[in-house]
Amino acid sequence: MWARIKRLFRSIFGWMIEVGEDPELILKQNVRDMQDQIPQMNEQVAMMKAQVTLAGRGLDKLKAREADLVSKAKAALQGDRRDLALNFATALQEVRREITQQEGTLKIAEQHYAKAETMRKAHLKMIEEKIAQTRAALSQKRQAEWQSKVADSMDKFQVGGVDATHDQMIEQIERDTAHAEAKMDIALESTNVDEFNMEQEAKQLQANATLRALELELGIGDGDVGDGDVNAPPEAPATSSEKTIGERETA
Repeated sequence: MWARIKRLFRSIFGWMIEVGEDPELILKQNVRDMQDQIPQMNEQVAMMKAQVTLAGRGLDKLKAREADLVSKAKAALQGDRRDLALNFATALQEVRREITQQEGTLKIAEQHYAKAETMRKAHLKMIEEKIAQTRAALSQKRQAEWQSKVADSMDKFQVGGVDATHDQMIEQIERDTAHAEAKMDIALESTNVDEFNMEQEAKQLQANATLRALELELGIGDGDVGDGDVNAPPEAPATSSEKTIGERETA
């Protein structure tokens, strides 16, 4: 029973985590976190820069103190005040030791500042790249969501049978059109077949009559109408030119 209860609570918390782990929300929050780091990072680099500035100013003061002690020691020697010059020399040695230490401090501060500035620039570049990647990922996510919606719409369109009904109606119209054309062709053929046969017979009779007339003009044949030429026209009388040709042949 206890194992079942633990499994139930784990499933409930797991579901809550899955619901809350929206990639878009997490990426946006990551971008905000990275942007919030920029002021803190700039503040740290500014503090290091301030240390460099302070170390440089301290070194400048020590060098000015050194130059003053040197000038005073020389003036004491020129004034035959060796004891006073010795005091200035002792102070000068202490100042020069401090200068050496300050130069070391300034060098370390500059190194730390240079390293921090390099890290800051690298971090800023990384943040810019992450922000660009986030924007690209979010754009791809929105495009994928849009494509998914379009795909769902197309699936619903196909499942709904609209496209199938459209194709069926087109096919039905084509079948009806073909059937109507076939009926028209058959009707025309049955109506005009007798007329076509009569036209063919008339053309044949006219052709036979024309051929017979040519034969008579040339004097070919026996002058009888051929078999099947019942409707042939009667023989035309000979013209004056034909009589003249007959007389010349007789002569």
